[in-house]
Amino acid sequence: MSRIKRALITGSTSGIGLAIAHQLAVAGTDVVLHGLESQQEGDKLATSFHSQHGVEAIYVQADISDPDNIAAMMSQIATQVGPVTILVNNAGIQHTAPLEDFPPQKWDQILAVNLSAAFHTTRLAIPAMQAQGWGRIINISSVHGLVASVHKSAYCAAKHGLIGMTKVTALELATKGITANCICPGWTDTPLLVEQFKAYAQDNNTSYEEAKQGLIKAKALTRISYRQLI
Repeated sequence: MSRIKRALITGSTSGIGLAIAHQLAVAGTDVVLHGLESQQEGDKLATSFHSQHGVEAIYVQADISDPDNIAAMMSQIATQVGPVTILVNNAGIQHTAPLEDFPPQKWDQILAVNLSAAFHTTRLAIPAMQAQGWGRIINISSVHGLVASVHKSAYCAAKHGLIGMTKVTALELATKGITANCICPGWTDTPLLVEQFKAYAQDNNTSYEEAKQGLIKAKALTRISYRQLI
């Protein structure tokens, strides 16, 4: 049975997700791009993928904080181009605040997008992968899935949880031709960090570019100080 390689990459209109989509397309994989941009903007991006890489590409717009929207998205993909056989759960959002001041609605939203969405896309993708006897699930966690960082309680909780879910997925599917892996990128200059860099620049009266290095150094020093305490 021939293997159909069709990849859904959530959050793939910018940053790490977009880079992953390009690399999969370079390898000859058809891609399903996802984001919150308008259908017109997304379709334009998909067309550029087809022109640049010669693969089939479509765009789906969906708010994946809502399980019903995820189910509708997966159904749309299956109807429009066929089932997903490579799933990259990349979409993520961020909010920083001390734990006692962390808005409950932000906590819920971050866990919904960064963790629960991966659960829903995975459970909906598995049947088609099993039918084909082949599938690849790649979850994009973070260095914050391995270590903590101040003011990022929801993000760290979600990314730690994503690693745990990936391990379970890998065990359950190990004998079925389907692999599940988790990648934990370090600091990467993507739109997710823009607000943090802006805040650091304002608080420290420095330029935006200087803030990029300053914030990362500050986080590293915080971890070193914490290790000395324990």
